[in-house]
Order: sequence, then C-alpha cells, then structure tokens
Amino acid sequence: MTRRAAVLFLSLGVAWGIPYLLIKVAVDELSPAQLVLWRTAVAALILLPIALAKGAVRPLLPYWRWILVFAIVEIAIPWVFLGSAETELPSSTTALLIAAVPLAGVVIAAVTGRAERLTGVAWLGMALGIVGVAALVGLDVGGSDLGAVAKVGVVVVGYAVGPAILARPLAGLPGIGIMATALTITAVTYVPVVLLTDGMPESVPSARVTWSVIALGVVCTAAAFMLLFALVNAVGPVRATTITYLNPAVAVLAGALVLDEPVTVVTVVGFALVVTGSYLVNRGGRPKEPVELEMVDETASSCA
Repeated sequence: MTRRAAVLFLSLGVAWGIPYLLIKVAVDELSPAQLVLWRTAVAALILLPIALAKGAVRPLLPYWRWILVFAIVEIAIPWVFLGSAETELPSSTTALLIAAVPLAGVVIAAVTGRAERLTGVAWLGMALGIVGVAALVGLDVGGSDLGAVAKVGVVVVGYAVGPAILARPLAGLPGIGIMATALTITAVTYVPVVLLTDGMPESVPSARVTWSVIALGVVCTAAAFMLLFALVNAVGPVRATTITYLNPAVAVLAGALVLDEPVTVVTVVGFALVVTGSYLVNRGGRPKEPVELEMVDETASSCA
C-alpha cells in the first residue's frame, strides 16, 4: 500500500468511526429526525453539485423508483433508528452491533437469490459473529435497552439490503450520483416529517451539537464518500473493504476518550468476535457475479 493509500485508509477509518460519537452528542439536543434532516441537507449541498458537474445524475432518471427505495432503506430509515438507539445505548456498543452488517449481508444475498458459496472458514465466521453479537446483547447491554438493540437491528438490515439494490437494479450506475441523489431525497422528505412531528428546535443548539452536526454532514458523509471513491481507485475494491474492520475500533476509542464510555472485557471480546467473524465471512465466500459498485456500498454501509 502506498503512502497516499495509507493516508486515505486511515482518514476514511476515522471519518466512519466517529459518527457514533457525534450522533451521541447531537441527540442530546436534537431529535433523531431533526438530526437526519440537518445531516443529509449538509451532505447533499456538497455532493449534489459535484454529481451534477460530473453528469452523474442524469443516468439515474430512468431508475428513480429504485433510487427512492435505496434512499429509504439505506439512509432515511436506518439513520433515524440509529439516532433513536443512541439516546439509550453507548456509542461504542452501537458501533460494534452495526459491525455485524456483513453477516446480515450473507442472509440478504441468500434471500435475494445471490447465495454465497460459503466455505468452512466463512461458516466459522458466521458462528463467531453471532456469538459476538450475543455476548454484546446479553452481557454488555441492560435489559431495559433491548428496544434500542432492536432499533440497531433495523439499521443492520437496512445497511445489508442497500448493497442488494445496488447489485441488481442499480448496477453500473455512478456511485456519487446515487449517494448525492439519495441524500437529497432524504433531506427533502424529512422537512415535512420534522415540521409535523418534532418541529424545528426552539432555540439554537449549543456549539457542541452544532459542530457535531456539521462534522457528520461534511466529514462523515460528504468527505467520507469522496475518500471512499479515491481509496477504491488507489487500492482496488476488494482491499478497500477492509476499512469495515477499522471503524468499530475507532468508535470504541472515541467513545472512551471523549464520552468516558466504559470499555469492558465483554466489549473487547465482542468486538474481536464480531470483527473477526465479519472478516472471515467476507473472505470465505464470494457472490456468483461480483459487482464493484456493490463493494463500494458494502463498505459504505459501515458508515453511521
């Protein structure tokens, strides 16, 4: 790996490891729906002009129904559930549970007819991942937080369904156009949602929350996707997927250093099992027809 690729890799790992911390900070003063609105609006204002300049939006027009579905299952629903879950769960625990997305992806692939040719190593990975999630839920999460865990489960399913949509109906379309359009659709959709439910904040959020929202939109969403595209160009789609295993470690470290979240033995063991299991599943089986764009979104799905 070149020095440039290493810088891209570490930068993306941080950009997709800190959202859980920033979300935890933001939901102290903003509702989950308000946070989704502002985060997607900031990111869309950056990415949409770039996508338009590259001519990456026009090719999507015939596929607008699938773009809408993708926006719903990959952003609109998961991000509001993620914010809601983080009102109860530590940011580090949330990140570790979402690290199980590759495991859910195997199940989604089977359901959609894109069954993985799993080896014994991949099945071992599935077992380790399941044990890791069970350890986190059973030992590191209080009984009163099981509802929040269920919300994270919705996020995991959404993040796993997204690649299936990209792999079939949206295969071959420009990734930056898809993400910019999906973020724009979500932002526009959440305007009436926020107005009819929570309403706009009665007062200006604190500087801490405001900067968290800006960082989520600029760094963790817009800049992160640009870094992803650059990383794929630098090291290829397969090696770029390893970023998935750095994000949870960054999230746990950030939660411990900034929010004083405890790092228990169960957290460490659960992290090791989930990440190892996800790694083995990814390396132990491949879809029948690999699609580069699917890889890009599978990696992107680790972004909170």
